[in-house]
Parts: sequence; structure tokens; C-alpha cells
Amino acid sequence: MMRKSALSRVLRPAAVLALLAVQPLAVSLRAASLDVAWWRDGKTEVLQLRQGGPAPQPFDGSRQVPLASLWKLFVYIYADDSHVPMPDYRCGGRDPEEVYCCEAGQSVSRDAALAQSCGPFFSPRRLMIAPASWRDYWTRRLGAAPSGELAWLADPAQLTPERLVRLDSLLRALSSIPVASRADAEAALLRVVLDGRGAGTARWFGSQLRVKTYSWHQPTQAGKERERLGGAAGWLADGTPVWFGGAGGSSNVLQQWAPRLAANLPPVQAAEDSGCVVVDYFKRYPISSVRGADGPAAAGPLNGRFQVRFENGKNLALRSAGEMMLQTGGDGRPQLRGRFGVNEYVARVIDREASADEPEAAKALAIAARSYLRQNAQTVAGCQQIADSSATQRVSPSPATPAALAIARWTDQLIVDGVPVRYHTNLPSDGTLAWTEAVRQAKQGKHYDELLAAAYPGGALSTAGNAGVRCKRLAQNEAWLARALPRWQRVLLGEAGYEAPPQPPLVCALASGAPYSEQSRNRIFMRALTTREDRITLAHEYLHLGLRRHPRGQDEDYVERLARRLVDLNLETL
Repeated sequence: MMRKSALSRVLRPAAVLALLAVQPLAVSLRAASLDVAWWRDGKTEVLQLRQGGPAPQPFDGSRQVPLASLWKLFVYIYADDSHVPMPDYRCGGRDPEEVYCCEAGQSVSRDAALAQSCGPFFSPRRLMIAPASWRDYWTRRLGAAPSGELAWLADPAQLTPERLVRLDSLLRALSSIPVASRADAEAALLRVVLDGRGAGTARWFGSQLRVKTYSWHQPTQAGKERERLGGAAGWLADGTPVWFGGAGGSSNVLQQWAPRLAANLPPVQAAEDSGCVVVDYFKRYPISSVRGADGPAAAGPLNGRFQVRFENGKNLALRSAGEMMLQTGGDGRPQLRGRFGVNEYVARVIDREASADEPEAAKALAIAARSYLRQNAQTVAGCQQIADSSATQRVSPSPATPAALAIARWTDQLIVDGVPVRYHTNLPSDGTLAWTEAVRQAKQGKHYDELLAAAYPGGALSTAGNAGVRCKRLAQNEAWLARALPRWQRVLLGEAGYEAPPQPPLVCALASGAPYSEQSRNRIFMRALTTREDRITLAHEYLHLGLRRHPRGQDEDYVERLARRLVDLNLETL
């Protein structure tokens, strides 16, 4: 959770007043509806989710929505696809917008800038984007010069937050970007549900949502108070353009609606498997022969059903559609080698080591298997290469089952970062996911991220293409919190919804951006304690952890008031 007061303190007074004019309604008046739209088969489809209250105004693709900070996504796509240099942005400490970028004297790179919504980084003037080149690029993408409903894409100078655009034109522009051109943006945007505005919502979305968040205000009739609008836009894992918005800031909207939004998004179609994994099969079990329906198999790709006979007398049936290769080793014996995409590989591990019958446990195992591959495979000719062995990971020689493949795709690119990853069938130990224990906990209602947090307490959920957020612990902050908690208990135990975290949270150094709590990992990211406001920040983020299961945990005003009250308790004795 990000702390709004921490943002406002670094803004100039005029900017603070401007923000106050568009502050969201109190969380007690939480958004009663969420508008959702996506683009498929050349048209916009819409959906409205409700949580009581009056029926919302219906909408369709003709709705006017503010571009807000989504303009940064289009600049990123253009610059990345056109090989325009995007040097790191160095924060000088004078621009209030740098609160989304980095601390004064520090720098932010392009992917972090996109996930954090750093506006100064993407300034067309800073990146020296020529209007003519920009227009030519979007003309190629759209098949015609940007005009009419797409005129907002004609000139980078027109990309302003207050610019109103038709919803279907926004989705159509996102649909015009091919998979290769959006790959880098999608990899960067996966951070949003991991450690960005939607931190912790990866529990519901996995890696299926790759969106840029925005917070602005609803267009209203003149003279009426403007309502805060927050949400996100981008793509689903299969490239489906998606947009959603509701009352409040983007962080609150994501936290409030994540479970229902995830359950109501359109089914994600199978996307092309990324990466390349070469598996050397049966390294510990010499093969004597491989036979097909017509007799001994010939060296080369295998197509059809085959019987593998081992020198120990055992047999194994397998199927192959060309992904399995029969070779002759240096000792003259037959050898089998498979070549797969990463998700097919992960799914085959699930089939061989466990099953997909308990989805949350299978998701945890999929992420562990992908992490183990990343940590232990060798890179040969652009592919990760690993042996099929009980000493590494066992991999099914037959195509993955649909259930296992669905789990692998849902967790696509997700890994555990920062610690060695191991797993075992039934023997739990430090840094090891035990499958039987994961199944038991999943049946009790635990989610996959909780299973991973228990198995790898020092790790962080991240992506294979992103180093993720490691925890550099702030011992001073943790010690101060440990001293303060006993004195806070008499107040906290009287607060509705408070549940002390099962273990004291880790307090980690924050490199850039606003402080936040990572509920799935029981961690707080902030800066070292130097002032009273820093102590309030620590108390604020701790309350988000303690109120994680209660609606009041999303009420920023309530949490801030309570945090200040706690810090002022017997301050001199602390």
C-alpha cells in the first residue's frame, strides 16, 4: 500500500492544493462499481462490476475517458520499438513529479520509470522525439494517419493527462501493437501487481495482467465536483487490450476489485510459449532401444507413440510431436533430448513431480520449478539446458496435460528471486517447498503466494525478466518497531479488524518511489528512520499489514490518523 500523505509532503503547496481538489471519496464510500472494457475481434466489449449502491451509468466504446498517465505507455512503446535512446533519468529534487521516480541525486531506468509512472522520464522533449517520426510510426501501426477519433496520437505534444479520448480508440491503439513490440513493456508492467500500485494482487492475477496504472478525475459537467478516477490499461497475457476504472486512486481500485476483476476478465487464450529449454532425458538410466509402431525408431525428431526400453529391463511409453529427438551418444547408446518452451517445460515438471489437482499448490510448484530452472540450467546456444534427473528436476517425456499447462501459463514468467529454490515431495526444510505440505495448506485455503512465502521467507516474488525487489533490511527501523509494538497493543486490540502479523515484518530499504507494504510477504519498504514523519510512515505501513483482512485497511485517512496516534503514545519513552 502506498501512503498518500508521504506523496503530498514532497509536493509544492500549490501542487498539494491541486491534488486536494481531486482527492478520492473516503474509503467508507468505496467505489460501488468498476467499469471494465476490452477489445476483441475488432470491437469493444464492456462489463460493469457492482458492490451495492445505485446502478451505475451504462457505458460503451464511445465513452470519453481521460488519457491520464497512460500517455507514458505510448511514449515507451514508440521509443522502445523505434530504438530511441532512453537514458536513465536523474532526480534533481525540484520537480514534484519526481516523487514517482527517485530520490534527489538518484536515477531511475526506463522499466522502473514505466511501472512507477515517472512522468519526467518520458517527456517527449527529454527523449527528443521528433513529431514527424512519431506520426510516421503510428501511421504504420494504425494503417492510416492518426485522425478523427485517433487524432490524439498524431503529435506527442497532444499526449496530456487531461486529454479526453474515446475508449474504443484507446483500445484500438493498444491492439495495433504487435507482440514483439510490446514485450518489453509487458515485462516492465508485470511489476505493477508484484511491487507497484497493485502490490499483492498477483495472488489473483498471476502474470495475466500487464497494465499501466493511472489516477485522474472523471470528466463531469461544469460546476460539479470532480470525482477521482483510478484504474489501469494495457494487455492481458494473450495480447487482449484491456481498460478499467472506478472511483478512487489506482492503488485503492486495484486492491478493492482485484478478486472480482480477475474472475470476470475474458478467458485468456493460449499465447505463444516464450523461451527455450533443452532437456537431456534419463541421464541416470541408460537406454537400450526406442521403438515405434513400425519398429526401431530412426535417429531424429520423434513423431507418434514410442516405447523406451532401459538396460535395467524397465519400459516407458511416451508421445512426441517432434519436440523429442533421438540421438546416438558417444558410447553408441540411444539418447533422448527434448526441446520446449518454458511453460511447456514447467507443465511437464508439474505432471512428473506432482499434479495440477490442487491449483494453488500447483501454482507454487510451477513458480518453484521455473525458479529452479533459472538458477541451475546452463545456457547453450540461446537455450536453457538441464538434465531430467531426480538430482535436478524430473520432466515428463510426454506432452503436458491441459491442466498443468494452464497453471504454467497462468504463472508465466513468475519466479522466486533472492534465495536458492528447492522443493521435495514430502520433506519440508529451510528454503524448500514440500509438495505434500503445500497441498495440505492449499486445502486449508492458503494461496500460492502464501505457500511460497512460507517456503522461501527470504525471497520475493518477481519475474524472470526482472530482477525483482530484494530486501536490504533496515535494522534500526525493525528495532524501533519491536520496541513500539508492546505499547501499541492496548490501542490496536480495540480497533476493529486488527490482526497482528504472525511474525514481525521485515523492514526493507526503499530505493525509489513512495513507501509501501507487501502484504503477501509481510514486508515494509521505506527509508531509514530520521524524523517523526518516518516513524509515522513505519506505523502507517505496519497498520496496512495488521488490517490486511479488513476494509479499514484500505482507508488511508483512518490508517494515517491511527498511525499518528500510535507514534505519539509515550513518545519520550520510545
